[in-house]
Amino acid sequence: MSVMDRLSQLLGRVLPGDPIVLEGRDIPSVAKFLKSDECKNVFLMVGAGISTSAGIPDFRSPDTGLYANLAKLHLPYPEAVFDIRYFSQNPKPFYTLAAELYPGYYRPTVTHSFIRLLAEKGKLYTCFTQNIDTLERRAGVPVEKIFEAHGSFASQRCIKCKNEYPTEDMMLHVKLAEVPHCVDEVCGGVVKPDIVFFGEGLPDTFEAAVKNLEEADLLIIMGTSLTVYPFAALRSMVPAKCPRVLINLDRVGDIGARADDVALLMPCDEAVRKLCDEIGDGWREELERLWVDTENTYTPRPTEEASVIGKGDGEKVAKGKLSKNPHLEDEVARIAKMVEEKMKVEDGPADPAPEDKPAASEESQPKETLEDTSAASVRPEPSAAPKAGMQTPAVEKPAEVGELAGPTHPTPHYETGELSVPQTKPSVDDVEEEKKA
Repeated sequence: MSVMDRLSQLLGRVLPGDPIVLEGRDIPSVAKFLKSDECKNVFLMVGAGISTSAGIPDFRSPDTGLYANLAKLHLPYPEAVFDIRYFSQNPKPFYTLAAELYPGYYRPTVTHSFIRLLAEKGKLYTCFTQNIDTLERRAGVPVEKIFEAHGSFASQRCIKCKNEYPTEDMMLHVKLAEVPHCVDEVCGGVVKPDIVFFGEGLPDTFEAAVKNLEEADLLIIMGTSLTVYPFAALRSMVPAKCPRVLINLDRVGDIGARADDVALLMPCDEAVRKLCDEIGDGWREELERLWVDTENTYTPRPTEEASVIGKGDGEKVAKGKLSKNPHLEDEVARIAKMVEEKMKVEDGPADPAPEDKPAASEESQPKETLEDTSAASVRPEPSAAPKAGMQTPAVEKPAEVGELAGPTHPTPHYETGELSVPQTKPSVDDVEEEKKA
């Protein structure tokens, strides 16, 4: 059993059994509860999987994912395109890729319209999104209902002086795949969209936003691998009585460890349509109407333009793979031991939760999760947000695009697979700090 699994058992002590809130663990039961007056505050956690049907590529799949198909950019390792230290030295690859992924080329999906429908029905409290594509906004979801945990292309600024940069100028540079620089000629710094790159932290408002999860009546998790922390820990911060519904191609995380957990293993668009059909009362018709409204929100990218997203060179990608980070493993082991001792003192031994067993076959699992797909359920006290003390200060293995590492919190980390640090030259300050240590 991995250290993170042990943490999940220690901090997420909710044992499965017969459903308590729901009548069953299926679509009819979820639909009935969602429609009821008891379900007032719906929270969403969404990832890159809700945007793949829009044509935005999956980022971590071994053969079709973006990271496996960036050989044309000649990166030292695939994730470098979204690494702040690499970007500071060489921003050109990012802007070459951004020319293809920039918002405006893609239409929101049916799932994005479902999020808007929840808002119009007065059910949506907050949609926590890892995505940077702004498709929630384009679908008409109220901005105040969206928390873009990993930033987005909606704004941009100089990485040196932090001055904002005009959106119109940014759009022009991106379309031409050119690197924009600060409007202050004296500064001359490189401009970056307000996307949270690897090596940066989550927004200052993150902790305040996640405290609202205490009010959740229903949590719906869609299109995410639940492997990037601290975002993935949000699933454990809803009340124990709150049903958690996973809509994903594969079973991920610890979904199934609670009595009212439901796993709907199917494409997101298919699942939300089935939910609306089951709810009735015109939900399906309204969903399709809202999706039709998105037809004029985008301009498809010209197909004759050459793409930098091509079949990757497996050998090159393999060379970019880094070894495990022993400092991270030591830190996680230390935290696990500390938590276990604290539990013994305060509560006595905790009853271990059964290990979550993925339902999907090995062939359908990403390579990183073949050995272990159960996620850590880092569960602070209900009123607490993820704390810096529960994280690692090291820069870990980057996440898929749309699930980026998140300016005040340490860089989120992976719970399974190999951990890595960027292959970039350390700064003078870093070297001096190592000497002092």
